[in-house]
Amino acid sequence: MIYAVIDTNVLVSALITHNPEAATAKVVRLLFDHGFVPMYDADIIAEYEEVLHREKFPILPDAASALISYIIENGVEASRADFAESMPDEDDRVFYEVSLSNEDSFLVTGNLKHYPTSPCVITPAAFIDIIYENK
Repeated sequence: MIYAVIDTNVLVSALITHNPEAATAKVVRLLFDHGFVPMYDADIIAEYEEVLHREKFPILPDAASALISYIIENGVEASRADFAESMPDEDDRVFYEVSLSNEDSFLVTGNLKHYPTSPCVITPAAFIDIIYENK
């Protein structure tokens, strides 16, 4: 099974895009199709709640809540692995540290520059390719 931490920006993009072929939309469809197991912790869920419910995003509150509930019900709550080095964006540390807690997991993000260079930190398009290679 493939495990992944999904950065908030991927979820926002998936929920606001009008393009069903967008990589972010495909990631969310794969989530609902059980194509991978989402990983999270309480801080990630809190960020999802806060960001996906911002008024500036045209996201229906029920859609945001349903997505978050689905992640909690079908995902794995994980511990954070300590990463002692500085991060390009410290606010994203939680996503990286949760992804490090499972050596077979990925961190899927649209902002690669916010994370240390690592083979586990990948774009939504690269993640889709990995999932289809493993089917």
